[in-house]
Amino acid sequence: MWFRMSCVGPVRVLVLVLVLVLVLCGPVGGGPLTDPHPNMTDQQLFWGSDQYDFSVVLPAGGLDCYWHFAHQGERFYLSFMVQWVTGVGHDRHLSVTVNAPSGLLVSTVDDLKGQINFEAKETGFHQMCFNNFHNRFGTMQVFLSFGVYYDGYQDPAHQLEEQKKKKQEVSKDLNDTLSFIEDSTHRVENQVFHVFRYYSFGRMGRSADHFLLLSNARYVTWGSLALSLLIVTSGYLQLFFLKRLFVTQTGSEEEKPRC
Repeated sequence: MWFRMSCVGPVRVLVLVLVLVLVLCGPVGGGPLTDPHPNMTDQQLFWGSDQYDFSVVLPAGGLDCYWHFAHQGERFYLSFMVQWVTGVGHDRHLSVTVNAPSGLLVSTVDDLKGQINFEAKETGFHQMCFNNFHNRFGTMQVFLSFGVYYDGYQDPAHQLEEQKKKKQEVSKDLNDTLSFIEDSTHRVENQVFHVFRYYSFGRMGRSADHFLLLSNARYVTWGSLALSLLIVTSGYLQLFFLKRLFVTQTGSEEEKPRC
């Protein structure tokens, strides 16, 4: 027993000394990396054209909100379309609101489809809310397409490279040709981006028409079946009541068929 205690005492002292050394000196080479890009600003991290396309299902009286980052002076766009609605007494209208990072209302639309396009006045995350308050007993599926696009932005590192290239091109008398090619490339890229936006909106329209045709076909099928059953039932009831009007009793000769 004494031997065990005498051995544990020095071990504890050694452990405490090691802990104090680690605390005072700190880990060699620094702690964990909290900033993955310490040399990049928020402008360099967030600037860039991006977009998102997906469908969401809103429950009866439901509200869904999404946030997207945009810089001041850049273009923010949102396209939406109601694809299908289920339930009793449904309404295809959808209430859409877009709020600035400060909470100010930027735009609002109450329709089955629409587009919102504006120049961002503030830098931050813009809020998009989709409200299905028109339908208290029905759900709806909505196709969304939103994002931001930048026309004239270049990050600082790219600007420095362009300045060096321009100086070299001036010395070699090739600046005009390369500048023309660069401008044409950016112009074509911007036009292709807008063509894709309009194509996405047209695709939403075709999908909505497809779901509407399926819904009408279902209504026509069930309506025809119900009318057929009604006609057969009414014919059977008419025949039954006509037969009941003529009652024949087989008894004495004095009793005759009566109507």
